[in-house]
Amino acid sequence: MDKLRKAANNIDNIESPYKAIVSVLMLKEGWDVKNVTTIVGLRAYSSKSNILPEQTLGRGLRRMYRGQNIPELVSVVGTDAFMDFVESIRSEGVELETRKMGEGTAPKAPLIIEIDHENPKKDINKMDIQLPVLTRRINREYKNLSLLDIADFKTNKVKIIQFTEEEKREIIFKDITTDKITHKTIMDSNIAANYQSVIGYFCQVIMKELRLVSGYDILYGKVKSFIKDYLFDKPVNLEDLNVLRNLSELQATKTIIETFKKKINELTVVDKGDARIENYMKIAKCRPFVAKEQGYLIPQKSIFNKIIGDSQLELNFANFLENCNDIISYVKNYLAVHFKLEYQNANNGISSYYPDFIVKKSEKEIYIIETKGLEDLDVPLKIKRLQLWCEDINSMQSDIKYDFIFVDEEGFYKYAPDNFKALIDNFTKYKE
Repeated sequence: MDKLRKAANNIDNIESPYKAIVSVLMLKEGWDVKNVTTIVGLRAYSSKSNILPEQTLGRGLRRMYRGQNIPELVSVVGTDAFMDFVESIRSEGVELETRKMGEGTAPKAPLIIEIDHENPKKDINKMDIQLPVLTRRINREYKNLSLLDIADFKTNKVKIIQFTEEEKREIIFKDITTDKITHKTIMDSNIAANYQSVIGYFCQVIMKELRLVSGYDILYGKVKSFIKDYLFDKPVNLEDLNVLRNLSELQATKTIIETFKKKINELTVVDKGDARIENYMKIAKCRPFVAKEQGYLIPQKSIFNKIIGDSQLELNFANFLENCNDIISYVKNYLAVHFKLEYQNANNGISSYYPDFIVKKSEKEIYIIETKGLEDLDVPLKIKRLQLWCEDINSMQSDIKYDFIFVDEEGFYKYAPDNFKALIDNFTKYKE
């Protein structure tokens, strides 16, 4: 019994050899396993209290992958009484759908992406790709925020709006990208305006988005002075309730947050100008991971068992690589691979960039490939950073040459290269 209990409690672990648990008691309260994808309820479930069906179904409604944007599904099969209870939870906001069962019906479950060790036709060692890991080239230096010169911000002045007495009492803050209300304060008529909490809100948003861990007191003073003397078309009195109401308008909110983010980035984000190799990573060491159910292809030239893509272009490009006889292997650069580059984005902040594909053309040539449909402002910045990464690597060693290719959707479909050399020769955008 002890052995069974231990096996049941450890079934969440990736090393567990078990796929199913059959027990009339296991799904009752007290079993904290999250890895439940299928529930088959065969008991009578006749009690009016519904405690047992609640406990049973509750096992499957726990999130398995917290912090990851992966839709999770639980399949439920059971007696009429059990299924009647399952139907009743629609009122709690749980989405249900009915699917056919039986021979010939397709399963509906997340995809498991892993290294294809079980495929005897793949020489994983030969197909594996080794990448150097460099120290960060672009960093944030947390200089003293007192160096911010708010008099030099040069922003468009915001015009003061005169609100009614009722409108003044409702202070609303909206997300500048979604226009959703994030912060709302109703001022009591007997309470004086509290501008300190409003300024504090702006400081917290700025620090959170820039991941600043200190300097709140200095930033608070800078934001306060900026609002008082530079934000509006004239200096304002922060005690004035009409001024606080104006601060909840989109133009004022966006001007404050985006201006401070830009100026702090300009002050603190620097390119050191060099990097060094601190380690090496082998993609064959990538751990298995789960992806939502979607289109995929079964590759022959990749060490992964499945290739999924964020777009149809990526799937089509993977299919192109499958038919290239002049390469050894390729991989889709999944997040789980952990190959990413830091770069300075269009807002002068630091972001992470994950190139789309890595191709092993030969034992001496590795290509990093970015595929793109519509180009945004960050695309040239990402490619420039990728080029610098290749140059840094090639300057430190000569055993393997690293290069990059940018593949735009229009050109890929228009010119339809039939081998990898044609891709190298003809897709030269952003090459200097």
